[in-house]
Amino acid sequence: MLTSQKNVINTGVPSRTAFQVAELRAAHQLLDEPIIFNDPLALPILGEQAATDLRQYPFQSNDLHARGIRAVVVTRSRLAEDELKKFVHSGVKQYVVLGAGLDTFALRNTYLEEGLHVFEVDHPSTQEWKRSLLKEASIKVPDSLTFVAVDFESNTLAEELQKAGFRADQPAFFSWLGVTIYISQEAILDTLTFVASLPKGSGVIFDYGVTPTLLDPIENAIGDHLVSLIGQLGEPWKTWLDPAVIEHELQSIGFQSVRDYGSVELNELYLARRKDGLRMLGTFRLICAKT
Repeated sequence: MLTSQKNVINTGVPSRTAFQVAELRAAHQLLDEPIIFNDPLALPILGEQAATDLRQYPFQSNDLHARGIRAVVVTRSRLAEDELKKFVHSGVKQYVVLGAGLDTFALRNTYLEEGLHVFEVDHPSTQEWKRSLLKEASIKVPDSLTFVAVDFESNTLAEELQKAGFRADQPAFFSWLGVTIYISQEAILDTLTFVASLPKGSGVIFDYGVTPTLLDPIENAIGDHLVSLIGQLGEPWKTWLDPAVIEHELQSIGFQSVRDYGSVELNELYLARRKDGLRMLGTFRLICAKT
């Protein structure tokens, strides 16, 4: 399971895109009004120097491309936490964040009374880096968080989760953001099949890049820019998906409910009637699937 992810992150080197994504979440707290994803830890977790630089020069990365990418990042985070709320209210007590990077939900878990436990899954080097940033920022790691370090060259997701105390006989909700573009379609389906094998009431939310031939020229241009940018960070874009095909595959592996969110719907949900130009284009879509 997930062994195909071994090329995503160079061994011993934390993910560069994880930091870029964290910067985008932090910039949202400074630049965008109204804020759609409120994250009081987004700036502190960057480290003192990076947070100071961003506060002093927040507009350095606020061109059309930057706003478009930021819209994707904060919208998917908001939707993920909105969906998590539904799963918690249905009785789910396990939340797995795949490719967690510098995600902060586990540090501000609002469902402690409901007994929600968070498992953050990432490459060992990225988790070590995150722990050092948390220590630098004096952010306490709560007992409700378990770090699950997975070296995808030699371990599987199911094995490492089990070792960390994850209960495969209990339902769980998985958040998988900003990862599928870096791995093969086979690896994507491996992971989704694992989630689908869990008890009824489990679910997953993930984003994916849309097959370029299905995009309009502007969205294609944005996609080309992203491919180039990500490639420069050493984490090449590998996989695009056709919405109709992935929905069919999710149903075929056992998901009973599949909801695919496109940019039009997400803009209406979270970014309607804004004056700051924060809008999602159709390059990315989000799926929430439930067993």
